[in-house]
Amino acid sequence: MIRSELIQIIAEENPHLYQRDVEKIVNTVFDEVIEAMARGDRVELRGFGAFSVKRRDARTGRNPRTGDAVDVEQKHVPFFKTGKLLRDRLNGNES
Repeated sequence: MIRSELIQIIAEENPHLYQRDVEKIVNTVFDEVIEAMARGDRVELRGFGAFSVKRRDARTGRNPRTGDAVDVEQKHVPFFKTGKLLRDRLNGNES
């Protein structure tokens, strides 16, 4: 599912809202999640999962084409851990 499909579904399920307003809401939610993660905060959506940021230490990697050693800088990467409800639904254990 892409963002425009999500906006369309929400707009169809809420006919009292204009599509442009639904689009603003969805974009605001995504922007807030991104901003929180950029600050290093954890974002938890109950039943869905939690987004967090993990730090990867600097290391020496290898160029796969030439085999030469390459220094890889420290970096921060997004991490998602599924919530129990989502994990159960994916495995057919709906309760």
